[in-house]
Amino acid sequence: MLRSERNMNSYRNTIVTLLLVCWLCFAVGLSGWFRNASAPAVAATVWTLTVLVLVACWKITAIRVWVLDVDLRWLVLFHLTRSIAGAYFLVLCRRGELPCAFASPAGWGDLLVGVFALVIAAPPRAEVWRVPLLIWNVVGLLDIVFVVFSALRFGLQDWQSMHALRELPLSLLPTFLVPLIIASHVLFCVRGAQARDVR
Repeated sequence: MLRSERNMNSYRNTIVTLLLVCWLCFAVGLSGWFRNASAPAVAATVWTLTVLVLVACWKITAIRVWVLDVDLRWLVLFHLTRSIAGAYFLVLCRRGELPCAFASPAGWGDLLVGVFALVIAAPPRAEVWRVPLLIWNVVGLLDIVFVVFSALRFGLQDWQSMHALRELPLSLLPTFLVPLIIASHVLFCVRGAQARDVR
């Protein structure tokens, strides 16, 4: 029984990994077209992909079981990628390649949420972990939604000023990373920070 369960877990891990790799490759390939995308098209891409991720988590059995079973701390640690993106936003602000009115709050917000992901993932006991996870999840979700709407607002005001978000490597944010981040926040809400989620 244990061996069969391990095989199923391995199968689900493989399926999820392959889907993510395929999606990432597609997002890289999409970068040429994305360079000329309008601000509404970028925002629509984020929200459409987010909905597709959540539908997949609900409708595809292997993904649904994986999502309900995976250690939440791994999903929290995934948000460390936001620190990298946030720091890069601040660099682009200093270079004048992104408007600082967008890049500074977005960069610092993502940087802080990413750094606190390390703190949130550390506690070994559920009773210590539950409240900080809830607070971090709400703050992180508000931050990423703010970044998406802020990017849309600045893109509508000056389309060219946001060109860095439509070119590699940052084009991977709306076409890959941000939908996963938003979906993971929703999944935290669905699963909650229960003791069984902490292994």
